[in-house]
Amino acid sequence: MTTTSILTLDSVTLVLPDGRPLFTDLTQTFDTTRTGLVGRNGVGKTLLGQLLAGRRSPSSGTCQRLGRVHLVDQQVIDTSKTVADLAQMGPLIAALERIALGSVEAADFDTVGERWDAPERLRAQLHRHGLGHLDLQRPVHTLSGGQAMGVALIGAWLSEADFLILDEPTNHLDDHGRTQWLAMMQTWNRGLLVISHDRSLLEHMDCILELSSLGLKAYGGNFSHYQARKRCETTQAVQQLAHLKRSQQQQARAQLQQRQALDKAQARAGRKAKGVNQAKILLDHQQQGGQATLGKQRRRHRAAGQQLIDRVRDAAQAVERACEITVHTPTLEPNVQRQVVLLQALRLPHGTQVPIDLSLRQGQRCALTGVNGSGKSTLLKMIAGQLPAPAGHLKVTDQTALLDQHCSVLSADVSALEHVQQANPALDQSHVRMLLAQLGLDAARVALPSSLLSGGERMKAALAGILYRRRPVELLLLDEPGNHLDLPSLKALQKMLEQFTGALMIASHDQVLLDALRLDCALRLEGPSIKW
Repeated sequence: MTTTSILTLDSVTLVLPDGRPLFTDLTQTFDTTRTGLVGRNGVGKTLLGQLLAGRRSPSSGTCQRLGRVHLVDQQVIDTSKTVADLAQMGPLIAALERIALGSVEAADFDTVGERWDAPERLRAQLHRHGLGHLDLQRPVHTLSGGQAMGVALIGAWLSEADFLILDEPTNHLDDHGRTQWLAMMQTWNRGLLVISHDRSLLEHMDCILELSSLGLKAYGGNFSHYQARKRCETTQAVQQLAHLKRSQQQQARAQLQQRQALDKAQARAGRKAKGVNQAKILLDHQQQGGQATLGKQRRRHRAAGQQLIDRVRDAAQAVERACEITVHTPTLEPNVQRQVVLLQALRLPHGTQVPIDLSLRQGQRCALTGVNGSGKSTLLKMIAGQLPAPAGHLKVTDQTALLDQHCSVLSADVSALEHVQQANPALDQSHVRMLLAQLGLDAARVALPSSLLSGGERMKAALAGILYRRRPVELLLLDEPGNHLDLPSLKALQKMLEQFTGALMIASHDQVLLDALRLDCALRLEGPSIKW
């Protein structure tokens, strides 16, 4: 095993299946510095992580790896069948089981290597992190999002890899899980790249790497340092661009005045020459001289103008292409007396076993909190009519919509454009494209199957289908809506929710978001009990 892990990108370009270059000519070296990778949704952070891990090949350029790389991304959770698979130990444990039954295959022994105690170490770490009740062969689909991410991170910790690449590792984790993960991360002394929008997590990084339309740029220091540097750079770049544009306008006016002055001078000289009855050959010579002077001046103007155009272009390239994110709020008829959800002695199939009573009227807001596995997602699915209620009474308005952390409302083979049009056939395509563009979805990507979109882009497409549907939603159920969203998008979502006049139930570990929503109540699920 190497003591220093290094990944090197050399002039790497990645072209998407639709022919669009996602990023071009990336050159960067990664060492044992704890590094956070940030950037807007859809810029290619997840694909870059897969490329660094060897799961994907660049369209051009090279990626060199010293040592073994362990990647935890959303695909690991989506494609794993068991807890052992989720920890990326499925083949290892299967090989150990075959050896225990008498296998002498070299491939089995090569798979195991020196990791004979891997299952015991995995079980010990699961127990330490409050997941000891999970059998290694338990199906992944029975786990909560936080439990699944916890298992995947434990597997990464036990991987003995030289370099870890973690894509949104704190998504779905509760406060206790985040604290445990931060403690683990701070003792990791090998290579680490964390792809995240979690500001509290990024504060613990030693370097922030930004992927943008301009490429990759490293900022030494944590997230606060990056933000300060970024604000300063952006201000300077915008000011420089504005200055050069003003100079370009001034130059154009000066050149026009010079041409007009020369034209007038030539005209005066011509009239004067005719007045003194000069010979034709002399007049022709003077006219040719004036035209030559005018030609030289025009060539100088063109050269100076092109030089300034080049400087303006370079300055414009230094300003990242960005767009404001706008989320429109559904319009509802005001009716504060309208009851939209009523729960009486409702019991969950798993998680807390205490019966739940809850009543919400239009405009009321309720936070749903609790540790992973306490039943938050289950309760929201029951209210949305996606799961049956084992016992109790449940009454909910017909105009209810659930946006869960997996964007289940969005079919993999349906584009964002089709998804919104299905939700509201009355909207013409140009209007839908405008709404999606305001959410920050690139025009070239709204027609792609949603399976080709990033996690943040899928979240935006799913949200658009709910907010812009034909009949406005009266009860909005949100399960970790901030997962995968970049910071500008999260701020826009927060602003929309602040203005939303329907009833809201939100499960989230983002305390900043919850504080901004001016909640009417909070329901905390705590295993055998609940708290208000």
